[in-house]
Amino acid sequence: MPRPASEQLLVRVSVCAVCRTDLHIVDGELPNPKLSLIPGHQIVGRIEEMDAEVKHFSVGDRVGIPWLGGTDGECRYCRSNRENICDRALFTGYNIDGGYAEFVVADARFCFRLPDQYSDVDAAPLLCAGMLGYRSYRKTGDARRLGIYGFGSAARLITQVACFEGREVFAFTRPGDEAGQESARKLGAVWAGGSDEMPPKRLDAAIIFAPVGALVPAALRALAKGGVVVCGGIHMSDIPSFPYADLWGERVICSVANLTRRDGEEFLEIAPRVPVKTKTETFPFEEANAALQKFRAGGLNGTAVLLVANTGHPERGEGPHTRSLERTN
Repeated sequence: MPRPASEQLLVRVSVCAVCRTDLHIVDGELPNPKLSLIPGHQIVGRIEEMDAEVKHFSVGDRVGIPWLGGTDGECRYCRSNRENICDRALFTGYNIDGGYAEFVVADARFCFRLPDQYSDVDAAPLLCAGMLGYRSYRKTGDARRLGIYGFGSAARLITQVACFEGREVFAFTRPGDEAGQESARKLGAVWAGGSDEMPPKRLDAAIIFAPVGALVPAALRALAKGGVVVCGGIHMSDIPSFPYADLWGERVICSVANLTRRDGEEFLEIAPRVPVKTKTETFPFEEANAALQKFRAGGLNGTAVLLVANTGHPERGEGPHTRSLERTN
């Protein structure tokens, strides 16, 4: 059993959503994870115990635990409101243990209260797909025509926010994915097509959620002058070369790294006003490997959410927390 240290909460995990970053970590595509490691960073649970220094939560409160798990608070990035790129940042499910477990400890300063209208299952995707997607979205500034490449969980959530704010969304899916394109149109996209197509109008900005480097030059070619391509993932395959003419005209490429607590607070404030609706597919906790494999194969029909509560007793060494995730390399 973990125990809360200074400023920490001990949280009994109810659910933990599965993220593409979990796949990148398990498959060895992100360097230097903590080993041994419990993955998972879209955690919803209730406070079981807490350090006496914590004043803004109470035992029994429901909390959400996101990817950003801690910062040093004193580097030049933290002091300039850029804690997401802190040199000594800690990340849940990467270099501190995460939510594929019945209990987790977390820094109370980096946990969130969740809107009451969301169930535990529905709230879980808000903690990464929602928050990191929201940071990517805010990087597009006041763009009116917004392209979104890769129509997974983050894209579905952010499309709802963008339409609520009066943007025109152009959705790009895998070529031939008619079901995905129809889903995007139902969420409010004014156009949906394959990632190998050009939109009917030039875009003011594009967000790439799919970890496919070849989409960067494709998105650049779809941009109007002065537009921005935002790469919203933590990992992406290599970007192929492209002619300078595709970048010229003050077009910009930028990446998004992690999130700040302000991003999370802003997203959790706007989500219930839209209201943002999540689409999930639940799995028993002992089927974590199956959920990851289904994600890897592109077979999910929504965000995978592990149902963790009431699955064993860590004090007696029981339950799925004793199982190992399969690593492919």
